This record gives sequence, C-alpha cells and structure tokens, in this order.
Amino acid sequence: MTLITAAATAERVRSGQLTAVAATREALARIGDDAVHGWRVLRSEEALAEAAAVDARADRYSLPLAGVPIAIKDNVAVSGYRTLDGVSEACGAGLPIEQVDHPVVKRLRAAGAVVVGLTRVPELCLWAMTDDPDAVVGNPHRPGRTAGGSSGGSAAAVASGHVALAHGDDGLGSLRGPAAACGIVTIRPGRGVVPGQPGEVKWFGMAENGPLARTVGDAALGLSVMAGRPELAEVGDGAGLRIGLGLNRTSPTTITSKGILGAVRAAAGELAAHGHSVREVRVPYPTVPTALLARWFGAAAQDVDQIVSRGADPALLQPRTRRHAAIGRVVLNRGMVRPADAAKLESELVRFFANERVDVLVTPTLSQRPVRARRYHELPWAASVIASLSYATYPGLWNLLGWPAMTVPFQGEGVQLIARPGGEADLLALAAKIEQ
Repeated sequence: MTLITAAATAERVRSGQLTAVAATREALARIGDDAVHGWRVLRSEEALAEAAAVDARADRYSLPLAGVPIAIKDNVAVSGYRTLDGVSEACGAGLPIEQVDHPVVKRLRAAGAVVVGLTRVPELCLWAMTDDPDAVVGNPHRPGRTAGGSSGGSAAAVASGHVALAHGDDGLGSLRGPAAACGIVTIRPGRGVVPGQPGEVKWFGMAENGPLARTVGDAALGLSVMAGRPELAEVGDGAGLRIGLGLNRTSPTTITSKGILGAVRAAAGELAAHGHSVREVRVPYPTVPTALLARWFGAAAQDVDQIVSRGADPALLQPRTRRHAAIGRVVLNRGMVRPADAAKLESELVRFFANERVDVLVTPTLSQRPVRARRYHELPWAASVIASLSYATYPGLWNLLGWPAMTVPFQGEGVQLIARPGGEADLLALAAKIEQ
C-alpha cells in the first residue's frame, strides 16, 4: 500500500476522490503490528470515528489537512488519554485523563487531521534515544540503530510510512535528531511561533512544537497549521539568500564523520548550483556548553516535580531519571541556569551572522551515525548521558537561542539549516532546493 503525501491526501479528500475514513483505514493497515514500536497508543476505532466526522463536515472542501492521518507525540494533551511523557503505565496510573486537547492538537484537528495514535518517547523526553519498558523504537532508515529522541516514536512512524505527518517537539534537538537519524524532514520553529504548553515554560524556553514529514512540502503544511499561518504552506524560492557553510566542530571533543561532512558540503553545493552565494564559515560554538548542560539537568528536575504534582509515582521513575533530576536540583539551587549566559551567546551569534553576511547557516545535524538501539533505561545513568552526547551535538545551541532550525536528508545524512528569528520561510525554501 503506497503512502501518498499529506498534501496529496488532503487534496483527494477535499475533491471527493478519497474519504477520510478510507485514508485512515489505509494508515491503520500500514501500521499493522507496528514492527518499529513507534506507537504507545493506537486509536483505531476512535480514529475511524473522527475520520467519519471529517467526511461529514460541511467545510471539508476547505480543510488544509482534510482526512490526513497523523501521530501525536505522547508529551502533549490528547483528550481522553493520560499524557504519560514516557513514564510507565504503573508510574503514571495516578495521572489525570486529559479533558482538553493541547492547542496544537486542537489546530491539527480543526484543520481536518485524524489522530491515529500517540507515539513513544523516552522518560520525560530526556534522552536522544527512545525506549521504554515495553519496547525499543526501531529505525527504518538504519536498522539496529536508535530512531533518536525524544521524538523517536513519531520519527519512526513517519519514516516507516505509517503516516505522512506527525507532531513532535524539540528542547535540545528532539525533532532534528530523530529526523536526521531516520532520514526524514522536520522544522523546529523559532520561539513562540507555535503554541507551547499552556501555563508552562518548557525547558527554560528551549522547547518548541513542530512537524515531522517525509517531504519539505508536508513539513511546511504541518507547520502552517500548527502556527496558524497559512502562508507558510507555500514554499517560496528563497532567491538571493546568502549561505554560510559551518563544518567546524561544536566542541574540542566532537568528531564529525567524514561521510556526514561530505553530504553537508554536497548539499551546500546544490544551493550554490541554484544561484545562492555559499561560503565556508567558522561557527563560534561555546568551548564548553555549560549553559546547555545546566538547562538539560535543570529541566529534568522541573519535569519530575511537575509530573509528580500531577499524580505520577516518583518511586517508579527510572533510576537514570531520578539521578538526572537530582543533579538538576543542585544545578538549580546553585543558580547555574542563568539567562545572561543565553543572552551573551545570542549576541555573539547575531554578530556572527551580521559580520559574515549570512542569512542561513548550513551545518550537519548529527556528528556521527545514531547509536545502537537498546534498552537504555535498564542501563546505568552514564550510558544514557554518554550516548545522548555522543552523536546529536549540533542542534542544541539553537534551542538555547530560540532560533528556527530544520533538517532535511541529503545523501542519507541530515543537513541542518538555521536562520535568525522569523526565518522559517527561508529555511523551507532552501530545504526544498536540497530535496530536489
């Protein structure tokens, strides 16, 4: 059964060539027994009922995602289900059943999308690998390797052809890492472009919701709905954009594989062939990513406190999570999460873009191929920390700044594109040229 794009599915449903029910049945058939273990919850009957409601809508002919089956990452509210955020069923048994959809889910449903299910995440979305006590999420693009984290379940569902579009979010690369690992497209919008968690500032303002897709066009369509900005669905030409090619290491200990560097350089060559000026630059990464590490630990402490306050059993959290959170409490108590650190880095990067006359920066997304897929939650805490830090080294800085960034596959590797705030349309335009 062939998967067509989200855009093509919506067009066929709008035109009457396909029903939302039929599109949903096809998605459920593709999922089958879920060989990649990307889904925590499948809503088979509920999704078919939702699809029938889409078919009955009087405005079906104008819906941008009419009848498109989608996945939702299990860290935002979907009414009728507990948001486990990667904790076990036993740990989360006391969590409330959600009564209201997250604003992003509301927008997707209002646009005609059908929520097929909720996808797996590592506990509290802390790690760059996705596994839980029930399953290890597989990677359709690189069998035996992790699908990445924390949006690994959504990335695997898209890469395996279960659905053409999925929701994820990105606090330290949790969209771009899995997308690059699985050979698909994603865009992490700039700060505030897509609604966050109501009443919360997730991960010190570093986390943003965004789409995962197999094509740039579908990523643009998904972003346009999530952001409430229909114009983003129309991918432009991006003529005249100046490209900086940043291939230097993110730290003295980072080693980027030659294959990844070669693919990123070749992608930049494609942009040059389309008439863009491309010049190699040296990105001023911080020598030691203290600000990022402090926020990673501090966010763990905050997330543990938040989910426990909602009813989760702290004694049933994974040992690695408890240790990470304990370190995070020390970090927070010592005032190591300082807004001034992020402001200083942003000032340096603003000057860098201006001095180098760069509109969009192109870098690797990953430094190495994804680590081996395994049950990391059963291993010592250090195994998850080392694995998370070993390959997904390029995305985090841009979360700290709150700038838009995306990844698009080229020659089997992930190519990261970064712009200053407001540059989402520029990123999509350049990604489309790389995709061609």
